[in-house]
Order: sequence, then structure tokens, then C-alpha cells
Amino acid sequence: MCFVLYAGTTTPISRKKWDKGEWHRSLSDKDVPGLSVESLTARDAAVKVHFSHPEVQYVGSSSGCGCDFPHAMCQNSGWPELGYVEHLDGDQSALLRQALVSLLRASREKMVELYGLWDGDFDLAPEARETIAAEEILSPAFRFKERGFYRVSIA
Repeated sequence: MCFVLYAGTTTPISRKKWDKGEWHRSLSDKDVPGLSVESLTARDAAVKVHFSHPEVQYVGSSSGCGCDFPHAMCQNSGWPELGYVEHLDGDQSALLRQALVSLLRASREKMVELYGLWDGDFDLAPEARETIAAEEILSPAFRFKERGFYRVSIA
């Protein structure tokens, strides 16, 4: 099962399909390719009920799904340190975080909603709600909480 991330905005974010070849080419360079942004499908459309913004889109990480985004698994209604999942080394993770923040800034939105959850859990309500600045995502200590809903202010 994969971690997935959705972004809610007032206008659509430019779409970009995930390029598996781009990721494999970048592994040797310790680089992280651009993120993918895709429209909702019939399969994941139920996630839209959690957002107040009219546009909701899937944001894929360097792995195609959201698994490369640093995230914490929910355990007993909390997010213990043991539940942290890292798929990338520190340099790659920092580049991925920067790519996500750049994508959010490029949206020209003042506030973007983000919801991270396990693939298939689209109709499950958030377990946590937080308001953060986009810069907080850049911190090496930041992890998206599984079923965490974020209102991200963009400076």
C-alpha cells in the first residue's frame, strides 16, 4: 500500500505525468525529478469531500506515488517516531521537499490544502488538522502525518 498526497487549490495546478525514466536517470545524480500532478480519477474522487477548495489534484513524489514524501504512520491515534517512513537519503529528501514547496509556490495560491493518507482510504476523515507555513515542509524533521490535513500558507 502507498502513501498518497492530494492538494486542494482554487485553480488547477499544471498537470504533469510521472516519468519513471526521469527518476531512474536521476538516481545516479542524487537528484529528484519534478513532481507529478494528476487529476482525480473515479477511483480517488471520494477524497474531494475533505477539501474546501474546488480543485483537488493528486501530487506524486519521485516514486510516482507519495511514498517518497516523508511521512509518519498513525498508530493508536498518534504518530510515534517509530512510525516515520523515509525512502530517500537526506540529500534526495531535501530536494523532494524543495520541489514540493516550489510547486505550491508556483500555484500562486495564498493557502493550499494538503491531505496525506494511504491509497484507498479516500473517504476516511482526517485524524489531524494543522495550519503550517510552506517553509515548515523544508525542515528535515517535518513528516506528513498519515491522515493529516494541512492548510499551508504560501509566502
